[in-house]
Amino acid sequence: MGPLIILCCFAFIAGFVEAVVGGGGLVQLPAVFLLFPQLSLVQTLGTNKTANLLGTAVSAWRYMKRVEIDWLYMRPAIITAFTGSFGGAMLVTYIRKEQFMPFIICVLLLMLAYTVMRKNLGLHPKEKKRSATSYYFFAIGMGAVTGMYDGLIGPGTGSLMIFSFIMLFGNDFLHASAHAKLLNTIANIAAVSLFIIKDGVIWHIALPVAALNMLGNYTGAHVALNRGNKFVRGFFIVVTLTLIIKLSYTYLLR
Repeated sequence: MGPLIILCCFAFIAGFVEAVVGGGGLVQLPAVFLLFPQLSLVQTLGTNKTANLLGTAVSAWRYMKRVEIDWLYMRPAIITAFTGSFGGAMLVTYIRKEQFMPFIICVLLLMLAYTVMRKNLGLHPKEKKRSATSYYFFAIGMGAVTGMYDGLIGPGTGSLMIFSFIMLFGNDFLHASAHAKLLNTIANIAAVSLFIIKDGVIWHIALPVAALNMLGNYTGAHVALNRGNKFVRGFFIVVTLTLIIKLSYTYLLR
């Protein structure tokens, strides 16, 4: 079995995970590094991100057909996520990601602990008594931070976005997933645009991988929408824990 076929299998799994709770990069990106070691860092990230963009767009479309989008805070978040992701992608070749790993691992640990302790977190929408102005500024900040993270590092962006939508805007898990997929798609467009400019996309790898990623995203979104918030919450806990273990292992063995 050739490396491209193996990578496509990983891409389907990654798409499924990404559609439910984010974190698909945990599966797909290491597979690209392992199966195509001859690619440069920019080519690896650009090819992987292109496949992710098309896959995430499919799940965003699937969610938007069933879940109402709150455009009050999505509009400013989309603008800053696009800008942040473009800036993060520009910094890829200048900044060592390892410098951020301890902070990222701590954030994920706090997310996991809070979700486990709050057994009803994200199971039902919760109204946040804030002014439209405060919603606006929370959206700007959240979009910028998660967009920058997506362009610079990538894996776990969807999970961070979902948790942010739950905590800042009172979403349940399904609505948070829908908003996160839309925001992640926009962030991916920004990063992929820069990678294309830098000739960082290997199209004969990216396109078949994208096709399987899209299929995985479609399947994952279908399962999440039909199984509901409890399923997504449980999946979120498992993926976040796996992400913590993977990033910690990579950081300690660097």
